[in-house]
Amino acid sequence: MFKLIFRAGNHRYHRYMQYASCQRPRGRIWPSSVKDLQTGGRKDALSFKPSEDLSSSPTRSFSEIMAARRQQSQAQSHPPRGGRMAVEVDEYSTNPTQAFTFYNINQGRFQPPHVHMVDPMPHDTPKPPGYTRFVCVSDTHSRTDAIQMPYGDVFIHAGDFTELGLPSEVKKFNDWLGTLPYDIKIVIAGNHELTFDQEFMADLIKQDFYYFPSASKLKPENYENVQSLLTNCIYLQDSEVTVRGFRIYGSPWQPWYYGWGFNLPRGQALLDKWNQIPDNTDILVTHCPPLGFLDWVPKKMQRVGCMELLNTVQRRVQPKLHVFGHIHEGYGMMSDGTTTFVNASTCTVNFLPMNPPIVFDLPNPRTT
Repeated sequence: MFKLIFRAGNHRYHRYMQYASCQRPRGRIWPSSVKDLQTGGRKDALSFKPSEDLSSSPTRSFSEIMAARRQQSQAQSHPPRGGRMAVEVDEYSTNPTQAFTFYNINQGRFQPPHVHMVDPMPHDTPKPPGYTRFVCVSDTHSRTDAIQMPYGDVFIHAGDFTELGLPSEVKKFNDWLGTLPYDIKIVIAGNHELTFDQEFMADLIKQDFYYFPSASKLKPENYENVQSLLTNCIYLQDSEVTVRGFRIYGSPWQPWYYGWGFNLPRGQALLDKWNQIPDNTDILVTHCPPLGFLDWVPKKMQRVGCMELLNTVQRRVQPKLHVFGHIHEGYGMMSDGTTTFVNASTCTVNFLPMNPPIVFDLPNPRTT
């Protein structure tokens, strides 16, 4: 039986629930213009802020076509791994804001007492005997020099450790990993690690127009083995590792996001990825958040988390911890009484590495 050490922040809890309880359906919200979808800063990776609308787009751009093609190319769906409740595509899957409002009002799914904010543990808190300390970051975007890393045993990075996944960026990140003192370092990719998504790159370099000029000009031999550059960590991509008795699973996918890496349409395509997560996972690491947990984008007044990921976490896998990033504005911790959700985004919405690593302790599993 696991026990997570944290301090509940009542003032943050009440502030969050005051906001959550007043949400009302807003209908389908589109970007302000087609131009926003087609030209919204593609010459500069930093102009793509996490605060952009992540819902389905009303146009058929190259990126959306690519995502649909990936969905069609899946010959068969992956059945859930394990014996708990099977998860199906939710009827509100394509409209996460409406889904949050519906389930919050009609089922109280995101309301107290079981759902609440959690204050991250101070870095100088003594670690109890028989516990493992995890140190979590995400979305560092090649801005690691100023990060003050605390004491811990296991390091977790939930993706977006580069700007575009260029080999030079990956090497720099790997060098930084080599300076960290942690016994185990676990890393997944995010949408910014373009070169880690081999199918995405194969399509990108064939285009006559370039969304990402630096990445588009790479030759296959420059990126096909980019994962091998990560020599100072354990890289997970729809895979798992057992560390000190904890079963940890990592996956980089997220709902379609303007044609970046590891994008998939909401619904069955993403559910097929989540179905690969084993039931008895202790710590789940994804790049994107589940719906309703640290996924609110104030600029767009939208929820952007994945409904199928939420149902997979709550109804089937039920991990003790779910670590993610992607939405810089969502930095922090929440709990639903079973799983503690950690948005470990290091960079703010302005891409400043100001959010400190999130630390948590778990009791070591009993060995039989």
